[in-house]
Amino acid sequence: MFLLFPLSESWRTLLTSIIGALTLVGIMVRPFRWNEAQIAMGGAAVLLVLGLIRPGDAALTLIRDWNTFLFFLGMMTLSALAETAGLFDWLAVQAARLAGASAARLFLNVFILGTLISMIFSNDATALILTPVVYVLVTKLRLPVLPYLFACTFVADTASFLLPISNPINIIVMSRFPLPLSTFLRMLLLPSLVVIAINLGVFYLLYRRQLKGSFNIKHMPTLNQAVKHPPYFRYTLWVLALVAPSYVVASAFQFPLSMVSLAGAVLLLAGALCWKRTTLLGTCKTISWSIFGFIAGMFVVVRAIEDTGLTVKLGNLLLHLSGGSSFGAVLAGTVGSALGTNLINNVPMAVVMNSALGSVQHATPAIRNGFVAATIFGCDLGPNLTTVGSLATILWLLILRQRRLDVSGLDYFKVGVIVTPLMLLAGACTIWLCL
Repeated sequence: MFLLFPLSESWRTLLTSIIGALTLVGIMVRPFRWNEAQIAMGGAAVLLVLGLIRPGDAALTLIRDWNTFLFFLGMMTLSALAETAGLFDWLAVQAARLAGASAARLFLNVFILGTLISMIFSNDATALILTPVVYVLVTKLRLPVLPYLFACTFVADTASFLLPISNPINIIVMSRFPLPLSTFLRMLLLPSLVVIAINLGVFYLLYRRQLKGSFNIKHMPTLNQAVKHPPYFRYTLWVLALVAPSYVVASAFQFPLSMVSLAGAVLLLAGALCWKRTTLLGTCKTISWSIFGFIAGMFVVVRAIEDTGLTVKLGNLLLHLSGGSSFGAVLAGTVGSALGTNLINNVPMAVVMNSALGSVQHATPAIRNGFVAATIFGCDLGPNLTTVGSLATILWLLILRQRRLDVSGLDYFKVGVIVTPLMLLAGACTIWLCL
């Protein structure tokens, strides 16, 4: 306890709430160009220094969520090494070849490709890796780039709840509220397919004029240009063919998914080192280490807020808004999560909802599962409304700016506000039907 004088519970609650709110506001506005990790860790440090959370409680909170941290590490490493093998370039070239010179079919293939990458490698990989690959491809094919680039960022989140591994948010929620794979798929697989179809259909309407043309196949890169080292490329395919079903088996038996992603990463790294495709230092440089500080800081901040009882009140409010029905639970959870992601980003919102949902532990299974599924759904899909909702969208914007493409928050919102509310409503109704 570092406070110079004791505080009453009401003052502790007020002070903790102010620090938590300032941390969340700081993440939104990023003063002095601080990154999200610095702000989150700064908020956690202030709480620790002031004695508003005990170091032991903070440490236990981080240790309890070890699966989340290791999953992030494994997935980022897997994605980076698959990119080193040329897998994503090869897939993009295949998508172009299968399009048969049609811009509209190429758009469909990019959407399908983004869905597959999000499903297996997570939504962040789609934004980080597929976006530059698609940009280079459509530029060489002399097609309008924005429809295809919007497809990359939207499908990253739209397809991110096909499987538990498709979004780190799923792991964050399921670390606190474990779901058998059969239950996860029963509640979220059909809603995933529904919103993917809606997203694709609305985008075809929005960009129908830009997608009427065709492209000259002579401008397309060859498969040999995509694959720079065939032996390592084939090895990568074999490893991923092993990892993908291992995810499904691990999910079915509720085995930590981080262990599967790390094992796959180690196998790919061993092959890359053997064939001298990268170095250990080079691989480490491809990992966004700041994300671990961001998540750790938010876990500590939310734990401190949780200790004040505020998240319990939020959970009770959501339970009250649900009206004691499964449909109300899905609707309240979806709207609350989706709005929250666009205010404070989906990672901290998922952590807040994890804490708040402690209040529904003793509700009926339908209401409890409805809230959990809606939290995953709202935090995964809700970020498609604005540019600040998810890390994947932020990464997408950075990649575009590096290529001198400026998509403002308003430009993004004009697209998001057309398709996202429709997807949220249709998806929530489908989840309710699947409970």
